[in-house]
Amino acid sequence: MSVKKGDIVKVEYVGTLDDGTIFDSSEKHGAPIEFKVGSGEVIKGFEEAVIGMKKGEEKEFKIPPSEAYGDHNPELVKDIPREQFPKDMEIKQGTIIGIDIPGAGQIPATITKVTDSSVTLDLNPPLAGKTLNFKIKIVDVIS
Repeated sequence: MSVKKGDIVKVEYVGTLDDGTIFDSSEKHGAPIEFKVGSGEVIKGFEEAVIGMKKGEEKEFKIPPSEAYGDHNPELVKDIPREQFPKDMEIKQGTIIGIDIPGAGQIPATITKVTDSSVTLDLNPPLAGKTLNFKIKIVDVIS
């Protein structure tokens, strides 16, 4: 039975960047990912890759930024005056913090630069602009 839209699949996976860095895996979460194909629960390129596969089948594939988290948008990099942050907050480069956006809830922002007067935040998704490489195995298919 091949995977088709509307099926629920369980998938073991390892996701890496082009430099070999593992950015996510089902092992990290302790279980295979489960989703309904065609529901938009996972990124487009991942969802399209499982269509036509069979239970037990393995596959490796790449997803370009356009089918994952999009290109890096320089307009989403903002300099914020340092005094707008709580005085007791540890502010260091590389830290991901939650930013409240009216009407959108909380989104992650990466601190990319810290000076005495400002903090630079990147509001792009952390994987924006990156090609994602996956090795997957279909564990189960439920029609």
